[in-house]
Amino acid sequence: MNANTQFVQDLVTFPAKANAVPKTLYESAEIYQLELERLFYGPHWHPVAHTGEIRESGDYKTFYIGEVPILITRLADGGVGVFHNACAHRGTMLVPEVRGNAAEFQCPYHRWLYDNGGNLRGVPGDDDFPEDFCKADFGLRKIRFEIFAGLIFATLDDNAAPLSEQLGEIAEPLRESLGGDGRLKLLGYQKVMYNANWKTYRDQDGYHPPLLHAAFKLLNWQGGKGVCTVADNGLIALVSQLAAAKNSDFLKDPSLVEFRGVDPSKGSYVVCPSLISFGTKHLDMFNFRFGMPRGPFKTEVHWAYFCHEDDDEEMANHRLRQSSNLLGPSGLVSLEDAAVFSRIQNALKAGTENAFFLKGVRKDKDPYKSGQNDEIANIVWWEWYRKAMGFSRAAA
Repeated sequence: MNANTQFVQDLVTFPAKANAVPKTLYESAEIYQLELERLFYGPHWHPVAHTGEIRESGDYKTFYIGEVPILITRLADGGVGVFHNACAHRGTMLVPEVRGNAAEFQCPYHRWLYDNGGNLRGVPGDDDFPEDFCKADFGLRKIRFEIFAGLIFATLDDNAAPLSEQLGEIAEPLRESLGGDGRLKLLGYQKVMYNANWKTYRDQDGYHPPLLHAAFKLLNWQGGKGVCTVADNGLIALVSQLAAAKNSDFLKDPSLVEFRGVDPSKGSYVVCPSLISFGTKHLDMFNFRFGMPRGPFKTEVHWAYFCHEDDDEEMANHRLRQSSNLLGPSGLVSLEDAAVFSRIQNALKAGTENAFFLKGVRKDKDPYKSGQNDEIANIVWWEWYRKAMGFSRAAA
């Protein structure tokens, strides 16, 4: 066993039972740094933008993979570019804005100038540079990416397997959650910083919604039929039937919870195609939640809402009203779980050393055939996480 392996083994040992998870995983700075190295910077794909966010030539968006700042651009020829958001000279962050439109980017430190394809175009004082200096060698560092249904995935590991291998059987539910063809237009964002570890956010399950969210009872969204797909890597797709609300008189405007242009038997999609991001479609909303870890104790999530390119003005406005009011971090009808995430983080040192998954965890249940109201699928993801991180499990 080499020193690096011994260091990993000394960090934590998983309990013998697969449904128990050590709480130290949610607060250890050493484990967080190892996660950045092995997961966020390793051979995995991360959703970083949707083409609907950068529709026009010159549009750009900034984001992070782990703690690495990146820049996503719409090129003049209609293509997409993904780069490290750092000047190739001294490493200064090139673009601080979240979104915008620009044909070129200038570093504020020494005024190096790049086009939106990452090519170095202007360098003040280069007549006094080393004789072998060449602009072509100092373009923005490119990042490998693939596009699925308009969703731009990037990886920092050039040896990562093709995106199709990561998505596997959740690909089609993901496509449906993005409108079927991915031809979406951005409506806007809701952005939130959770006071919790990124895995607390990732640990969401189907057990809690009808218990925590009173709106699910009001909307008659409990106990409907659903299909849950769980992949070997723990990625998950939940397709659920949503019945129409029996009584919507708790709202002054019941049209907020109307179905328009959807099949109620597939009225809800929740798809997790990566470590920390979710595609969701409830009623007529197209929503993708782009997640970023912000250290061991914070997680930032950008909820991006979309309409379809073929929507008329009335339908686009309907999607906008549902997106901004129905669910989410500032949902009028149902708020996101921010308070619970914070309570989990604040109580890590109380009670037992482990957290447990129990609903649906029975000897006669296959974890790959999870229901929509249990938490057995979490076990699959945690086992994948354990192996990817190199942690051992105690003997039974």
